[in-house]
Order: sequence, then structure tokens, then C-alpha cells
Amino acid sequence: MQCMKAWVYGKVQGVGYRLFCRRRARELGVTGHAINLPDGRVEVLLCGTEDALSSMIDALHQGPHFAQVAGVDVERIALGGAEVPTDFVTG
Repeated sequence: MQCMKAWVYGKVQGVGYRLFCRRRARELGVTGHAINLPDGRVEVLLCGTEDALSSMIDALHQGPHFAQVAGVDVERIALGGAEVPTDFVTG
């Protein structure tokens, strides 16, 4: 299982972006979280197979209908056993 952290910026708060992430992640079998940051970005933690993560990153670039994604910064991260989330949550 691989993990990534992504920071999504643009018009991504107040438009259903986190719920969009949760729905798509659950469809793909990806675990993690999507949380709003004080600076207007959304932080997204993703853990899953390489194919699922690739599909999820593509989805992050699209977002829901009312979002206007200006960009997505992605970084691979290493998480150990107990650190890997078992579900996808929003905060």
C-alpha cells in the first residue's frame, strides 16, 4: 500500500470538495482524509494501490461541479502499520 499527501488550491472550500473526495475515495478503495486548511487549500491524505492513487489524483484535479481547482501539489509519504487509515474521512 502506498500513501500520498496532496494539497489542492483554487476555489475548493464551500463547494462540496471534501465530500466529493470521500465519495470518490470510497469508490476506489482509498483511505485517508480531506480537511480544509486555514489558507483556503484542502489537504488530502491518500492510501491505496498505485492504480487507485493515480485515479484519485486525477479526480482531485477535477473536483465537484462548483469547484475551480487551480492546482494540486502531491508528495509521497511513508506511513507505518498503525498510521495507515482504515477509512476515508472528512474534517
